[in-house]
Amino acid sequence: MKEERKPVFADWLVLITLMFVWGSSFILIKRGLVVFDNLQVGALRVSISFLALLPFALRRISRVNLKNIHLFIFAGVTGNALPAFLFATAQMKLDSFMAGILNSLTPLFTLLLGVWLFGRKTHFLNVIGVILGFAGAAGLLYAAGGGDLRLNLVPSLLVVLATICYATNMNFVKNYLTGYDPVTIAAIAFVFIGIPSVIYVGFYTDFWSRLHNVDGAWASLGYIALLSVFGTALAVISYFWLIKRTSALFASSVTYLMPIVSILWGIFDGEPFLIVFMFWITFILGGVYLANKPPEKLKRAIKKLLRM
Repeated sequence: MKEERKPVFADWLVLITLMFVWGSSFILIKRGLVVFDNLQVGALRVSISFLALLPFALRRISRVNLKNIHLFIFAGVTGNALPAFLFATAQMKLDSFMAGILNSLTPLFTLLLGVWLFGRKTHFLNVIGVILGFAGAAGLLYAAGGGDLRLNLVPSLLVVLATICYATNMNFVKNYLTGYDPVTIAAIAFVFIGIPSVIYVGFYTDFWSRLHNVDGAWASLGYIALLSVFGTALAVISYFWLIKRTSALFASSVTYLMPIVSILWGIFDGEPFLIVFMFWITFILGGVYLANKPPEKLKRAIKKLLRM
């Protein structure tokens, strides 16, 4: 397990910036889906991000040991390619704010995978936090489905699968790619997922036809471009920088705050939001907080409570 250090002001500043950027990504996906289908939105997101990072990749490709290529491919697939398609597919039937809230499960899976695969130490309250988080997610889906958990089950599971991909990627980058700078990790990873995406969207879909014949196509493409350049390419570099400087779990805690932004965008866009949702959202965020708390701090907090 690599050494982790306490976050400083610069780390928190990057975390807050990512909150606003990534918290807005769900409404941008929704805008892209107005004209393009889910596979096109996912492929466009990866393709545009790849093109934005290509100049950096060309300058850094010589720094990469050929024996490590498979590590970059894995990082690109789990951290960007699969989530891009999963979120686009889920949001065909799921409100953008709901996708943002469910995305806050990422730290829970980061903890579980960290314990299971990378020897991260944990505490029983961390486990309680995981249980609370999942209970909140189930309750939220139940309330949003009008008392029927099955109504939002499939698209919600796609979001959950995306969060597992993110959690896998965070732990993986922290443990296996620490020898590379954040720009190199992001740029090289996108080479291997970007080229297939460009070929797919450009030659195997009706992207060009929609772009020239469907009203609002250029606007939808603009939203996807914003998502790709700021919400994916630049944000991924910042994110890898944060993981390398602190910990995978601290970096994933940006998902505490993202739901605030995604909820505000959803309300602004006219998506239905019920007061009861806040009850279950509190469960999720409270669970994520407990799951994210280092065991040492939990032990000190418990001792203080016992002395009172």
